[in-house]
Amino acid sequence: MDQFFKLKENGTTVRTEIMAGLTTFMTMAYILAVNPNILSAFGSGATGMDWMAVFLATAIAAGVMTIAMGLFVNFPVALAPGMGLNAYFATIILSSQGQFTFQMALAAVFISGLIFIVLTVTKVRQMLLVAIPDSLKHAITVGIGLFIAIIGLKNSGLMTIAVESQKDIPANKFTDVLSFESVIHMGSLHNPGVQLCIIGLVLISILMVLRVRGAILFGILLTTVVGYFMGQVNLGMLSDPKTTWVPDLTKLAFAQFDFKGLLNVGIISVIATFTFVELFDTFGTLVGTANRAGFMKNRAEGNKKVGKAMMVDAFAVSGGALVGTSTLTAFVESSAGIAQGGRTGLTAVTTGVCFLLALFLAPIAALIPGSATAAALIVVGVLMMQSIKEIDFQDYVVAIPAFLTITLMPFTYNIANGISFGIVTYVILASAATLGGRGQYKIHWLMWVLAILIVLRYVFIGSEG
Repeated sequence: MDQFFKLKENGTTVRTEIMAGLTTFMTMAYILAVNPNILSAFGSGATGMDWMAVFLATAIAAGVMTIAMGLFVNFPVALAPGMGLNAYFATIILSSQGQFTFQMALAAVFISGLIFIVLTVTKVRQMLLVAIPDSLKHAITVGIGLFIAIIGLKNSGLMTIAVESQKDIPANKFTDVLSFESVIHMGSLHNPGVQLCIIGLVLISILMVLRVRGAILFGILLTTVVGYFMGQVNLGMLSDPKTTWVPDLTKLAFAQFDFKGLLNVGIISVIATFTFVELFDTFGTLVGTANRAGFMKNRAEGNKKVGKAMMVDAFAVSGGALVGTSTLTAFVESSAGIAQGGRTGLTAVTTGVCFLLALFLAPIAALIPGSATAAALIVVGVLMMQSIKEIDFQDYVVAIPAFLTITLMPFTYNIANGISFGIVTYVILASAATLGGRGQYKIHWLMWVLAILIVLRYVFIGSEG
């Protein structure tokens, strides 16, 4: 193992890597329940997809592709169906009133995967690593940290989001926003789920302060035990027919593509959205996790590793569609395992094996309360904030794009939005500063291409996804 995964070279051990892999799995295991719920329209089957079929596809795709990431790239990053993209997948089906089927949606995802393979083989995706300035890369890391924290706060109920009614806002009149109920609230501290998240946050934080190895993983397990006594662990999942112990692989929606149907439906915008969001989501996650793991200190070696990871990710998109799930992407929750000390592909292999075992242990995996994993995600957000010290906020050409990148990721709940605004504003401000004689800022030609494509995307496709 030491020779294959280069453990000593990366300053890690088998124990550390396995603990890190288990931690990553614990923090992203929620996708095994959430993805089937979303794609089957919360068990109603309104999209035409079966809950168990999606569960099987999620576990198999995440397991196989994450193991591939570990074996072929030696990179501690896990892949699974991306949040946001799965919701978009379900939305286009439900909003089409029967004209757009899940077989067409799977075909669209499969095509977007083929596009990624071409972009990766031609090294267009890898060029992003050279084109995007270091300040934006660090901003991406920080933004993803906040994004992860938002996921944890939201999933635990510690933060709630209220939707304001348009009719409550007077037309054509300036309104003091303070006169309205704020959109973001703190959740009720009387909610047992919120209480458990706070307990988990305290437990994990104490373990980290005491420098306990495996602090995040042990914190999740301890929080689960506490959750049992608080009534937050549902033992009924052990006998729930939805989480059967023996997987029925005949239910898989394997290769259920409807390419012919795509010719009769306006599919270009759908494929473009899948491709665009996944392009920047994956780039942001891989760069952010690589930074956190310290791979980018040697830029050439780091870029090479991330480039290989992009190839696995490209095949994962089409591979996931093949077994019947929405777009696979590198998961931001991989940062939890990296924060736990994961530095090699053994972390990813461990996580992937856990996903495959979940096919047989679905009821046990379902026992871990969301509040326990939510607490871990919040702590990971703290760790990823460390990259903010690498950004020069005295230089506004750097500061403004970095700020927009950092804030728009969590507040629009979309990694791609943050990266998009960061790229466009950097190109504009760097050009203005150079032309105005306020300094020389290098702008890679690909940054100009990306800026134009981003503007066209928001103008003609919108901000969906």
